Amino acid sequence: MQDPPDHTSILKLTLASASLVWYAILWSLGILGCIAARRRYRIRPRSPLASAPASSVPGVSILRPLKGLDTNLYENLESTFTQEYSNYEIFFCVDDEDDQALTVVRDLMAKYPSVHAHIAIRNGATVGVNPKVNNLMSAYHQAANDILWVLDSNVMVDPGTLARSVDILSPPPNAPNPPRCRIGVVHHVPYAWVTKHSLGSRVEEAFLNTNHAKMYIAINTVAVDSCVVGKSCLYRKSDLERVDGSLKPIPNAENGGCQPGERGLAAFGRFLAEDNMIASALWHELGLRHDLSCDVAKNAVGNMSLMDYIARRIRWVRVRKRMVLAATLVEPLTESVLAGCLASLGLRYLTGIPPWLFLPLHFLSWLFVDMDVFASLAGHPVPANMRWQFLAAWAARELMALPIWFMAIVGSEVEWRGKRYEVMQNGEVRRAGEGGGGITGWFLRWGRKAGDYYEPLEMQE
Repeated sequence: MQDPPDHTSILKLTLASASLVWYAILWSLGILGCIAARRRYRIRPRSPLASAPASSVPGVSILRPLKGLDTNLYENLESTFTQEYSNYEIFFCVDDEDDQALTVVRDLMAKYPSVHAHIAIRNGATVGVNPKVNNLMSAYHQAANDILWVLDSNVMVDPGTLARSVDILSPPPNAPNPPRCRIGVVHHVPYAWVTKHSLGSRVEEAFLNTNHAKMYIAINTVAVDSCVVGKSCLYRKSDLERVDGSLKPIPNAENGGCQPGERGLAAFGRFLAEDNMIASALWHELGLRHDLSCDVAKNAVGNMSLMDYIARRIRWVRVRKRMVLAATLVEPLTESVLAGCLASLGLRYLTGIPPWLFLPLHFLSWLFVDMDVFASLAGHPVPANMRWQFLAAWAARELMALPIWFMAIVGSEVEWRGKRYEVMQNGEVRRAGEGGGGITGWFLRWGRKAGDYYEPLEMQE
C-alpha cells in the first residue's frame, strides 16, 4: 500500500521548480537585451537622409518643452540646432515670456540664424492637469509638419539622430526588410550621464544605463506590447489626431477611422505619463507599432540627492501601478536580489547546491551583463577612474529596489514639479490636496533638494 502524497513536499517541489523556470526566463530576457544592445548601438551608420536636399525628405517639427534652467540646458538645446537634416523647424515651448530658459533659447537662435526656430508661449492655456501637455499645445497647433519630435529639455542627442529616426518612421518604398506593421512611434532609450557626482546622481546613472536599459531594449525587441519612455519620441500628428487614450481599438482604423470626442494631444492632458499613453494609444487604437533607433537620449543628471532618486522611483512605480498593474506587481521578481535569492533556494532544494556558492556567481554574471549593456550604449566601458564608484552605485540600486517598491505600492499620491497629484485609474491624475502625504510624504521630503533633477531647476529670488 502506497503512502498518501505529501502535499507539503509537492508544494515545495512546485515552488522550487517555478523559481528556476522564472530565473531562466529572466536570464533569457537579460541576454536578449544585451545582444540587442550590442547589435543596435555599437554601430550607428549615417543615414542617406543626412545629406539629402530639403525637397526630398519629410518635414519635421521639433517640440521642446521648457521651464526654467535645466542642467546642461545650452548644450541640450544646441543639439537640436545641429541636426544633420535639411527640413525641420524647432519650437521652444514655455509658460510665459519671463521664463529663464528664453535667454538661452535666444542666444542659440542668434547663433544659428539659418535654423527655423520659434518660441511658443502658453499664456495660461490649459487642456488638463499635465503641465508638459499644456506647455506643448501652442507649438502643437503651430507646427507646419506632420512628423513631430517631442524632446524633453534635459535631453541631448547626436547630430544624426533625426535622420536615422525618420528613416525608421517613414522608410522609402524600396527599403530592405520593411516592417510588417506601419511604425507609429520611433523612440530612443534614455542614457544618463552625470554632471555633478552626488550619490543620487550616480545611482540614477547606474539604474538607467544598466538594468533599465537592458529590460527596456529586451521588451521592445520582443514587442508584445507598447513600452515607451517618452524622453525623445517621433510620431505623426495625423495619427495622434485620431486617438484619445481610451486604448479601445478603432474598428475602421485602416480606412482612416478615428475615436469620437476629444482627440489629439489635448486628450492626453489628463495623464501624468502622457508619453507612454500616446504610444499605447497608437499601438492599441490604430494597430501601429514602435521601434527604437540606434541613438540614445542623453539625460544630463545634475546634483541629485539619494532622496531625490528614491522619490522619483516611487513616483513612477505609482503611475505604472495604475496603468499596468500586473507588470508592476511582478516587478520585484525581476530584480537581481529577489530573483537570485528565490533561485538559490529552489536550486538548493532540487540539487543541494548551497546559496553561498550560487549567489556570488549569480551577482557577478548579472553585473557582467549590465556592464556590457552600459558599454553598448556609451560606446565605451565604464571609465577606469570611475569604476568603483559606479559599482558601488550599482550595488546600492540593486539593494534599494525592493524597499522602494514596497514604499511605492501602498500609495497613490505623487509630487511632480512642486505639485501633488493623485494617480487614478489608467494613469489619469487630479490635483491632490496640499497635505503632507502622511509618513511616506514626510520621509520623501526629508533630505531632498529644491528641484527634481529631471525637471527644470527654478531659481529663487
